[in-house]
Amino acid sequence: MVTIDAMGCQTEIARQIDAAGATYCLAVKGNQPTLHQGIMDFFDDHLEDDFARTDVRRYETEEKGHGREENRYYFICPVPDELPDGSRWTKLKAIGIAINNTLRDGKDHNEVRYYILNKYVAARRFANGVRGHWGVENNLHWQLDVTFQEDQCRIRKGHADANFSILRRAALSMLKNETSLKVGIKNKRLAAAWDESYLEKVLMGK
Repeated sequence: MVTIDAMGCQTEIARQIDAAGATYCLAVKGNQPTLHQGIMDFFDDHLEDDFARTDVRRYETEEKGHGREENRYYFICPVPDELPDGSRWTKLKAIGIAINNTLRDGKDHNEVRYYILNKYVAARRFANGVRGHWGVENNLHWQLDVTFQEDQCRIRKGHADANFSILRRAALSMLKNETSLKVGIKNKRLAAAWDESYLEKVLMGK
């Protein structure tokens, strides 16, 4: 299963994943407004009667620890025939919703995400794919913040913030791939700044 966040929710990406024989699970947000609204309306409607009028596969988890209680609910349904914009997506077979309810410091925090898939997979597989993706994302975000101070960046003009985000991720990937220096990513970055020969190793992948 290939999971991609909303930035990668593009018809061509979906086509390529399906052509490779894999399952795509693409997050849907406002960058696909018609599709996003259609999925939201579908789940808003069917959550009201607990999916009495449609097929559904569901999976739930409950966790406690670190001063918080977290309940996650995952629902996946066959794609409805009338889903707006659904016909543009290669072999679209299912839509999913992930609901995260967290009680932390006496306050409720709710988060909802929507997805499209080219296979009507088991709910547990859908849940594992979604949660595994965000585990990787959270770890990546932590590394970018520690190594590149991404959260402190104030670049906002035009597309500059997105462009710099891509450059940081590319730099992080190259630093990870360079294994001759047995230190952490932050120290590798410093070494590349101080030593041009090491910088060449990082850039050329030698």
